[in-house]
Amino acid sequence: MPEATRFHETNLWSTPIRDLELQIAGTRLEPIVAEFERELEGAGIRRLHPRFYLSTEWGVPFETTAIAIPFYLARADLTALQAERVGHVEGFNRADILRYLRHEMGHVMNYAYRLYEREEWVKLFGSITQPYEEEYHPEPFSRRYVRHLPGWYAQKHPDEDWAETFAVWMTPGLDWKGEYGGWPIACAKLEYCARTMAELGDAEPVVTDDELDEDVGELEYSVEQFYRSAQAERVDLPPGLDGALKAIFEDLDDPDAEVAALREASGLIARYETELMANVYRWTGHFPERTRPLVRHLGERAKQLRLGYPAAREQSAVVALTTLVTALAMNHVHRGRYLP
Repeated sequence: MPEATRFHETNLWSTPIRDLELQIAGTRLEPIVAEFERELEGAGIRRLHPRFYLSTEWGVPFETTAIAIPFYLARADLTALQAERVGHVEGFNRADILRYLRHEMGHVMNYAYRLYEREEWVKLFGSITQPYEEEYHPEPFSRRYVRHLPGWYAQKHPDEDWAETFAVWMTPGLDWKGEYGGWPIACAKLEYCARTMAELGDAEPVVTDDELDEDVGELEYSVEQFYRSAQAERVDLPPGLDGALKAIFEDLDDPDAEVAALREASGLIARYETELMANVYRWTGHFPERTRPLVRHLGERAKQLRLGYPAAREQSAVVALTTLVTALAMNHVHRGRYLP
């Protein structure tokens, strides 16, 4: 029985999160955090030591040096539950957790030394007072920004642009000069980061506050309430996609078709849901929590329309489905809606 299912069957589902007694020590996170601290030392960051704690999501409270790690990464059953309920785990393995830690450390450096007040920082990245909006409209493959986290995250806000730049600079073994040498603006940001880090290696931080925000030990609501609130946002699903689905799949009730040789399209769509969520987010910036209901909507319509596909044409059907979902996602990212 899957761990997420077992979790549902216990009273832990309704237990206040603070009573789960979650911590970093003694979990798979402990050696990863230790590895990251060695990375910091190897990068020449010697005076700034962030505080790590568990919270509801990745983040660094403004003007602090504390890095929040999602609580669901502290236990395998909680990680499985996150994958089941959200379909997307930010930190699905050791390498991915390190990727997020490098990004969050960029925020720590920014706040600890108040880099955002420096004239050159503002010139390169923009004003940190710029409104921070969850919905942003990235330009895929823009050469003004580095690529680190999925979704062209550097384009979200100047603070994120800096954090992504720092993360690329910090990544061990990455030849950022070679990778971004032909991208003048992105390369200029990386060069500024390299100069600044060389300057600050032995400098005492200006800000040392490590106050925690939504510390896991203070979360009064249950895991059930956490996921219920996370999924409360309504997603407007586009009507009028039946024609697109019929262009990809065949009619199971077609008297001229070899029905026995056809497989149900809804099953295929469900099978590729997770991969579509992750890859569409990486290359378009369309959030996984939006892609999941979109894909499920397509699957439900395919079921209602009784659509199928020949087993021999499965690869072609997957390519066509991926192209359709990607096109819809791009429309939503740039226009705020799936269809005109």
